Amino acid sequence: MRRLRGGCWRSWQTWAVPIWSARWTACRVVCSLPPVADAPVTEALVLRLVHGGHGAAQVLGPLDLRLATGETVAICGPSGVGKTTLLRILAGLHRDWRGELTLPGRLAMVFQEPVLLPWRNALDNITLATRCDPASARAALARVGLADKAMALPGELSLGQQRRLALARAFAAQPDVLLMDEPFVSLDPALTDDMMALLEAERARRPMATILVTHAPAEAARLADRLLRLEGSPARFA
Repeated sequence: MRRLRGGCWRSWQTWAVPIWSARWTACRVVCSLPPVADAPVTEALVLRLVHGGHGAAQVLGPLDLRLATGETVAICGPSGVGKTTLLRILAGLHRDWRGELTLPGRLAMVFQEPVLLPWRNALDNITLATRCDPASARAALARVGLADKAMALPGELSLGQQRRLALARAFAAQPDVLLMDEPFVSLDPALTDDMMALLEAERARRPMATILVTHAPAEAARLADRLLRLEGSPARFA
């Protein structure tokens, strides 16, 4: 159980999480053990956001977000409304926010772009980010159809293969919460369908809570149990 409060700039602590970079810096660890009464273990994530933004510009809040274990929530809204900022707050990659975030388990994120290390092969891109063993990384590659690309550099892969590698990296982290920021953007319909099928297969193999940011109603209808819409300035859930 991890509980973090944003907006505290006096005390910083760096700690490891199984996200693509394997580490992130969070603002003051309030509680690392045990579970707290207002965030039962059936909830994979609880966010109480007072505000989040960029300097003087307040982009988000106030808003509350609760994600049940195994639930998939799609978040939609106009471009620039703050959807990516919200995911980055949840992932610990955005520091300019105030509120409280509780994450009982492990977290991984799939970005809009694959965000791969171009000088490392596919296998290394997984093991370095997640600290999993090579066998687990190869198994993740096999699940996304890249078993024969373990030694390939990202530049030797097509965009679709790079996107599948990013998925494999997230799967190898064995997350309890998976954040996905428009992971199918700019892909053709057939490849998008393949990627969604890979996600569905992984969720059937190992249930995990998922937050999917998307502009595509069809993606939300197929993958999500619940749809939330961000609107306004600063943005809140409508």
